[in-house]
Amino acid sequence: MTKKQKTMLLRIIVSAALLIAAVLVPYEGPWRFALFLPAYFTVGWDVLWRAVRNIAHGQVFDENFLMALATVGAFCTGFFGEGEYPEAVFVMLFYQVGELFQGYAVGKSRRSISSLMDLRPDYANLERDGEVTQADPEDVAVGDIIVVKPGEKIPLDGTVIEGASTLNTAALTGESMPRSVCAGESVPSGCVNLSGVLRIRVEKEFGESTVAKILDLVENASSKKAKAENFITRFARYYTPAVVIGAVLLAVLPPLFVGGWGEWIKRALTFLVVSCPCALVISVPLSFFGGIGGASKQGILIKGGNYMEALAAVDTVVFDKTGTLTRGVFQVAEIRPVGMAEKELLELAALAESWSDHPISRSLKEAYGGELDRSRVGEAEELSGRGVRVQVDGRSVCAGNRKLMEEMGVSCSESAAAGTERSAGTIVHIAVDGAYAGHIIIADRPKPDAGEAVARLKERGIRTVMLTGDSRAAGEGAARELGIDQVCTELMPADKVDKVEELLGQEPKRGRLAFVGDGINDAPVLSRADVGIAMGALGSDAAIEAADVVLMDDKPSKLDIAIRISRKTIVIVKENIWFALGVKALVLLLTAIGLTGMWLAVFADVGVMVLAVLNATRALGAKS
Repeated sequence: MTKKQKTMLLRIIVSAALLIAAVLVPYEGPWRFALFLPAYFTVGWDVLWRAVRNIAHGQVFDENFLMALATVGAFCTGFFGEGEYPEAVFVMLFYQVGELFQGYAVGKSRRSISSLMDLRPDYANLERDGEVTQADPEDVAVGDIIVVKPGEKIPLDGTVIEGASTLNTAALTGESMPRSVCAGESVPSGCVNLSGVLRIRVEKEFGESTVAKILDLVENASSKKAKAENFITRFARYYTPAVVIGAVLLAVLPPLFVGGWGEWIKRALTFLVVSCPCALVISVPLSFFGGIGGASKQGILIKGGNYMEALAAVDTVVFDKTGTLTRGVFQVAEIRPVGMAEKELLELAALAESWSDHPISRSLKEAYGGELDRSRVGEAEELSGRGVRVQVDGRSVCAGNRKLMEEMGVSCSESAAAGTERSAGTIVHIAVDGAYAGHIIIADRPKPDAGEAVARLKERGIRTVMLTGDSRAAGEGAARELGIDQVCTELMPADKVDKVEELLGQEPKRGRLAFVGDGINDAPVLSRADVGIAMGALGSDAAIEAADVVLMDDKPSKLDIAIRISRKTIVIVKENIWFALGVKALVLLLTAIGLTGMWLAVFADVGVMVLAVLNATRALGAKS
């Protein structure tokens, strides 16, 4: 509990004691209201001050104005008969209890998010001239060497130059399994070093580091409002003046015809107490805030309530294949040369791909195994979505897919064509000086939880689509294995955007389409989808920037968790809206016809707010 909340609690206790003392005093004279003023001002002076200050700034119709008007008016009822002095104090007392509870609930949500996102490092061990000193991470420059001891957080993104250890990445990914690192590997900031001492060369300034980007994302998520939040803002703008006008009419019009000014003024004041929209104004944003925090606990970063709302409405999920549903770890499964030895064909393919760091290129170089003499490789040209064309020993070597062979006018043999149809892997065709030299089949296996993730989505009635640049056989084979509803193969990067556009055109009015990619080369498609989701984005700037939702680890199953949390949060938001509006409408009606008093008004205002806030905090732990 903060110092401010402790002060408020003390004021509430003192005010309650003064109220009890005032009630016990037997005096019933005209100055009886003075007995209740100390209790009233002790607990309510700040509400009165905010109401006056807001009126001075042109902000008249807010909850402070309503509470001040209703409670001061309750004191004034003494001029029309028996004053409702205890009720006036109790309304303010209960209102402040509700405000205290609300502040505690919001603070608890913020602390939960802060603890699970407790990434910001306090210091960095900076090594200079053989000496290690503590420095502010913001003062460390790119290229500096830092030392991270066991139990310390890695303060900046960098590359390990000495040492080996295991890292706790739970705050980033929600994954409890430690990650092993050694010299030469990149490490993101925000992880906790568990065992060995690491010497790390800093690759990014603190402001550009993984931890800084994630902290900024979480802290600013509440600025992107969902439709439900915008609805509440617009609703309050018109609702508050309407109920004030309604209360004035209730106090003035009926007495003109039936008399009884005191009774109708009491009803009008009670009407104002009931009408405060606190439950809606507080609980709806708190629900989204809690949902974002609950998702963050699972290593899922949702950039705002608007994206959470869209994610809850998703009925089509479009997946990239490589690195998203599959491991992205390719291995040479088969070599089929034409007119040369297998080793020679593999060597040509490895040399052709020697300058590239693409997963397929790495698999070819790993399969070759030996040292590649790069001096044999001359001019190289990348042909987007098709392959490469290079000079090897003065010969023109083309390595890529069937489209590249057709472009070069190279005819694949019948055996190669048959192999392509049968294979569930990626086919790399090789041509030398315009003659077909054979092909290599490279296989990529699905991630362990990919099939389960797709099955869970289908259980929720969500259509699944896979887009890939792989061959028809490879794409359809993977789709069959995973249970994907629809697959589109042999797509170039621009084709994926066109295909997403086509799928968006098929969406029903209330449906939403999500695209899931690795966040590095899928930025155009991530931006075009209703919800762009980057997966396996630990340390990836492109993913954090381009996507609306970021899954910080490599597990497709986190997508189902994200959708479940979003849908649960939206259910909580709707429950709060209908509950608050329903109770308000009923009690306002009963108040207008004289069937309720100030005590029920208190429940309708503060009681509904407390119940709605309690319900909203459920979103922080939403998992199903």
